[in-house]
Amino acid sequence: MFDAVLMGLVEGLTEFLPISSTGHLILLGELLGFQGPPGKVFEISIQLGAILAVIVVFWRKLLDVAVNMWRPRSPQRYFALNILLAFLPAMVIGGALHGTITSLLFNPYVVCVALILGGVAIIAIERAMPNPSIHSVPEIGPLAAVLIGFGQALAMIPGTSRSGATIITALLCGVDRKTAAEFSFILAIPTMLAATAYSLLKARHELSFDGMSQIAIGFVVAFVVALVTVRWVLSVIGRIGFTPFGWYRIALGVLMLAVLLIG
Repeated sequence: MFDAVLMGLVEGLTEFLPISSTGHLILLGELLGFQGPPGKVFEISIQLGAILAVIVVFWRKLLDVAVNMWRPRSPQRYFALNILLAFLPAMVIGGALHGTITSLLFNPYVVCVALILGGVAIIAIERAMPNPSIHSVPEIGPLAAVLIGFGQALAMIPGTSRSGATIITALLCGVDRKTAAEFSFILAIPTMLAATAYSLLKARHELSFDGMSQIAIGFVVAFVVALVTVRWVLSVIGRIGFTPFGWYRIALGVLMLAVLLIG
């Protein structure tokens, strides 16, 4: 049960920070020797808790988009179109390469290297990024939305970070930090729901709901922690930027690589 709490805590804390939730869960699971219920039900459940947190934070905006996106040339229509365009690359590439990536790259050594390289990229891009010219999601535009989508597809490599890849790509496209974070968080809703549904479909013959207490604890912890994390990021990211997360990634990657090599 304590391991389930830790795993839920890490999922909720890292899913929407540019530090890779999948990478952290792989490393933490390796350190704890964590064995959840078979069929990846535990991992899927805590991801759903994190998704629910984003829906709760943005429910008014999501409702406004759902009601008004049918109006021609409305900001809500452009908002929905940008989310759709950014979602498509991950859907297509993920569907084609999911099995290959999972079998070849889901190991702690790949995670450590990806954490370090991603940290270096975040620091470099934060220092060299252009002055932001886009200050709301509807302003992003089709080309930038598609580029952000390809950034998200890159995050299928564990340790890269879905939120980190989308946010950094958005910054390179001239999006300001807060808008980049908001776009990344809302883009996570269709992306993570689709990934969860695909994982459940692929593993349907192995699914088991043994260990419901573990699942329930992990889900609740991930939801509560993600709720706090998303609100905190939106309130401070314009001031602190993403450089601290880059240094954290490098330090964690180097530390964990040393631990793995020492054994």
